Amino acid sequence: MQFNIEIKRIYDPFSVDDGKRILIDRLWPRGISKDKVQIDQWMKDIAISSELRKKFNHKPEIFDDFKKEYMSELIEDIKKREKVEELLSVLKNEKITLLYGAKDREHNHAIVLREYLLQETVDK
Repeated sequence: MQFNIEIKRIYDPFSVDDGKRILIDRLWPRGISKDKVQIDQWMKDIAISSELRKKFNHKPEIFDDFKKEYMSELIEDIKKREKVEELLSVLKNEKITLLYGAKDREHNHAIVLREYLLQETVDK
């Protein structure tokens, strides 16, 4: 079975090909109106912890350490585990697009979460 997980900035245009659109930021992204953005769900609890967000502070040079710490959070935090299981359940039936607000498209938590979910689908 192939699982389809895309990632997109919330500021990118909506597409009918997005499938289920899920915002994975703890804080609402700046400059975007809640009533104008098209999302199906907002999963605050799967986002990185405030402590890790502050520590990472969008510094590409520490992305590898950030990635390890966020993956640990996904494993160890009960609320995050529940959200991971929820996403894995959705993936069995439909495509999802993980939405995030960060400017950096190469060093962000959506990339890490997508990789983690894909690993989990292989393990199941």
